[in-house]
Amino acid sequence: MKTKQIVFTEPCVAKLLDAECLPPKEDEVTVSLEYSAISSGTEKANLIGLRNGTNIAEDEKAVFPRTVGYSAAGIVSEMGSAVTDIQIGDKVVVYWGHHKKNITVNRNHVIKIPDGVSTKEASMALISTFPLAAIRKTRLEIGESAMVMGLGILGIFAVQELKAAGAYPIIAVDPVEERRDFALKMGADYALDPTDDNFVKTVTTLSDGGVNVCIEVTGLGIGLIQALDCMKEMGRVALLGCTRSSHFEIDYYGKVHGRGISLIGAHTLARPKIESAPGLWTDADDLKAVLNLIKGKRLNFKDMICEIHSPREANEVYNRLATEKNFPIGVLFDWRGEGTE
Repeated sequence: MKTKQIVFTEPCVAKLLDAECLPPKEDEVTVSLEYSAISSGTEKANLIGLRNGTNIAEDEKAVFPRTVGYSAAGIVSEMGSAVTDIQIGDKVVVYWGHHKKNITVNRNHVIKIPDGVSTKEASMALISTFPLAAIRKTRLEIGESAMVMGLGILGIFAVQELKAAGAYPIIAVDPVEERRDFALKMGADYALDPTDDNFVKTVTTLSDGGVNVCIEVTGLGIGLIQALDCMKEMGRVALLGCTRSSHFEIDYYGKVHGRGISLIGAHTLARPKIESAPGLWTDADDLKAVLNLIKGKRLNFKDMICEIHSPREANEVYNRLATEKNFPIGVLFDWRGEGTE
């Protein structure tokens, strides 16, 4: 089947190209996407040619073309003979796929969407599991203070999930005023500018001596250093943002070692593949949890959606992603109008 797919053909160039959708093998399903969500940090890094894997050297030359778009939702259109628990017409999340109108994936890469949750909301579900996994790894307890450094899509999801987990206060941090305002709307108790001279003092005052847990999403050395300055003794910092550059130094003796701070690697691939355990859940189990929390109105995904675009506008959208200081939080591609051959 001929279909359409967004491809980064060279740095800072996104095109909607013809692609092939293979029929499903016995353990696969084919899904007709309705919406796919942009994961801003990862997709910007891929767009501009930064390294896109933790096992790749910083100075390794970027290879194009690149395909992205790992969080999406749609309708099952075909399935293999061994698939018995999915039906044609089912609404599903497709995770670890692509921005692609029709896509064939292993049965283990789709999750049914419960009644009461739209494909618009569900298209962002995989992205939201990244901060959820980070929070689980910190072993946050009800009533502990928490801070989120960086308020892009991952940071705003982290704010919501920290609130659902019982953190108080939740301090949201970003230099962009509009993002701080949005964080307050989505559940933060305080929103601070990290460039303020009194930033660290304000955080420690609001959190009674320092925060217990920090979800670091900036991916910047300065963000991590500031986070460490705000921690309470024995605090835990989850490194969620992908710090693709190592060109910064930390006083580990003063900021980490002597104060008993835990630095926790929280890349979403650093999780179990088969079976969940306390604090360490699989993709599938976290996705089911998120979808149920949306259904139960514990998480608000509707207000996360800021813009919806045709895939034919991909180059314009990605040019904005590469250049805008305040790219919208939730941006979706609407695939419903794209035909097939």
